[in-house]
Amino acid sequence: MKQFLLLISFIITLPLFAQTNQDPREAAVRKLLQSTIMINQMYVDTVNIERQVEDAITGMLSKLDPHSAYTNAKDTKKLNEPLKGNFDGIGVQFNMLDDTLVVIQTVAKGPSEKAGIVAGDRIVAVNDTAIAGVKMSREDIMSRLRGPKGSKVKLGVIRRGIAGVLTFNIKRDKIPVTSLDAAYMVEPGIGLVRFSNFAATTHDEVVTAIKRLQGEGMRDLIIDLQGNGGGYLGAAAELASEFLDKGLMVVYTRGRGGINMGEYRSRGGGLFTQGRLVVLVDEYSASASEILAGAIQDHDRGTIVGRRTFGKGLVQRPIDLEDGSMIRLTTARYYTPSGRCIQKPYEKGDAKTYARDVVDRYNRGELTNADSIHFPDSLRYTTLRLGRTVYGGGGIMPDIFVPLDTTRYTKLYRELSARSYVVNTNLHFMDEHRKQLTKQYKDFDTFRTGFQMPDDVIDKMLAEAEKKDSLRARDDEELQKTRRDVARILKGLVARDLWDMSEYFQIIYEDDPVVLQALAVLRKEA
Repeated sequence: MKQFLLLISFIITLPLFAQTNQDPREAAVRKLLQSTIMINQMYVDTVNIERQVEDAITGMLSKLDPHSAYTNAKDTKKLNEPLKGNFDGIGVQFNMLDDTLVVIQTVAKGPSEKAGIVAGDRIVAVNDTAIAGVKMSREDIMSRLRGPKGSKVKLGVIRRGIAGVLTFNIKRDKIPVTSLDAAYMVEPGIGLVRFSNFAATTHDEVVTAIKRLQGEGMRDLIIDLQGNGGGYLGAAAELASEFLDKGLMVVYTRGRGGINMGEYRSRGGGLFTQGRLVVLVDEYSASASEILAGAIQDHDRGTIVGRRTFGKGLVQRPIDLEDGSMIRLTTARYYTPSGRCIQKPYEKGDAKTYARDVVDRYNRGELTNADSIHFPDSLRYTTLRLGRTVYGGGGIMPDIFVPLDTTRYTKLYRELSARSYVVNTNLHFMDEHRKQLTKQYKDFDTFRTGFQMPDDVIDKMLAEAEKKDSLRARDDEELQKTRRDVARILKGLVARDLWDMSEYFQIIYEDDPVVLQALAVLRKEA
């Protein structure tokens, strides 16, 4: 092996110094390879050459745009799971309560449900190794539960009301990962769909949801993209076709030197091309979210409501390396149908300033006041049907601005939430009352109108927070508002645990200012 490396070194070194008129880019590559081999072969101490190479790749990419990146094999697998739409595992949603894994829900028809695991079960051992009370990290627990499809895992489970530890032998399988968070009728005639990213399965999930809502009488639709960080460009283009007439431009891309890298047009036969449409966005709506919102805005197909989006208009091509690692290299910029590139400005190699952009927007007052947002005339564009003015160069600016309500939650509530008092209170409450709640509330409508979080549960949480962390309200007004906020959030969490995320959002969105503005738009146009 050593002789081989020496030979390679000689082959590389000779042309490097013999050819004075060679392409400087080829010389640079030779220089990098030569340096890597020499460090590995001659450095005084043993070096981790794999780490050295990874550091070199990361270093090169860090000098480019903020979205070109390298991930090792482990991180690449984790990164791809939400977008591929499945992973191998046992099929449970869980949370940690007092260093113990508590099952929140089992995946319908998944391995755990088939084996008899139920919500509320505590998983205390995996393959005879204790995972409860040992301060094991969440990531370590997940790695023990997951494994290749077809492999088996032995679980030790404690169930309320049953003495001793139950044993379950579970055969792992493909577990679907859904991007749809919510799909429900907000009020008669108006439906809402919310999804967290644009994955391989997003189009099918959203189409299925819209069809169901149409069957319930939906005429107008709210698409909630708040906090949606994007995903596959193709998924956004595919979904846009459901709302646009045939042949309309959805998005196009340009690579180095302005070369056309491709375009997407609506295919026709969309599921929802006639009803009124409102799209909700905020400062964390990015990438594929901006493609969908931009296409709808440019074609005057619907109304964009919320705050200026993130501003990511760069296309990354995933380059899979042989060891399972991946480079996500920016190869193009994408443009909305009117010609806008909504990528916000950046300096190559300055990732810190780029990452601080949302904080800077807040400090400038942009998130609370639309008048703080200024676009130069050079970035002015017009929509394609009505000729309305829109702007590029920094996200999608909504048609109707909804300021961030900095007073919506009290300081006490934010501290309680940040220190997990709210979520832990819900876990304890569900652990004690799940069976009773299931019997009492047979359907969500009954729960929604009849359930209120008991005052003594909130009292106990507030007393514990004051005793342990000296968290207390500054005055009676803050205390009462905090109690109302906690009661609503806890009610939403209970609804999620009894049913699903859609029911959670139905509770949480009852007083959401962006959703209320969307409803005002649709009611006004009716």
